[in-house]
Amino acid sequence: MGLFLKHFVFFITIVLCFACKQERLKLTEIQANRVEIDSTHPQIDSINTFVAPYRNRINTVLDSTLTYAPKTLTKDDGALNSSAGNLMADIVWSEANPVFNKRTNKNIDFVLLNHGGIRAIISEGNVSARTAYQVMPFENTIVVVELSGDSVLELAHYLAKSQRAHPIAQFQLILDQNNDINTIRIQGEKFNKNHNYYVATSNYLVSGGDNMNFFKNALSITETDYLIRNAMIDYFKKVDTLKAKIDNRFIKLPQS
Repeated sequence: MGLFLKHFVFFITIVLCFACKQERLKLTEIQANRVEIDSTHPQIDSINTFVAPYRNRINTVLDSTLTYAPKTLTKDDGALNSSAGNLMADIVWSEANPVFNKRTNKNIDFVLLNHGGIRAIISEGNVSARTAYQVMPFENTIVVVELSGDSVLELAHYLAKSQRAHPIAQFQLILDQNNDINTIRIQGEKFNKNHNYYVATSNYLVSGGDNMNFFKNALSITETDYLIRNAMIDYFKKVDTLKAKIDNRFIKLPQS
């Protein structure tokens, strides 16, 4: 009887184990529908009520006046340098240099951004944080790249060949009538090919954007984690009026 009971218990255990074993499921098909959400999509009152306080707060912050533009600034109002481009580059230099200096005990020599990175004008009148988001909608950060004199010369030739108003600051490039380089000055000093320079730019350009391949020869790269847009907002908060104009930082000599 005891032997029979043991066999019976063993048999029941085996049966239960197989009965409890779950079949492994496999995904065989995925079905999806695309739902367009636009102005014609019906709004849900409960969601609108929940979101309203946050939306109102964000709009208040974005639309609060930070500074004033006495005239409209654009990236296309000059041939080789522009009012908006000059302002952008000047802001990057003034706002990022203290950050870079604190981290490295060194200073930014000059700034180079890209013409296409400016996505909107700065209209005459009140300027707000929303303006900064419109001008710089991307999450681009300021990166400081150490370049050799040869790489800086390559940078200058890139600008001379492109003939576009790429934003620059603390850097002067003068071309002759044949579009050859006549003069390069950095912070007012004559360019020294045997010197290394620290160039503030965007992470987009460092990664090869706009074919600025000279940045691939960087001797060192310092990521500031400082958004260009945030630098603009910080600058707007500091000044009462935006003063930007086309100047002689990138020009072509007139016919003699």
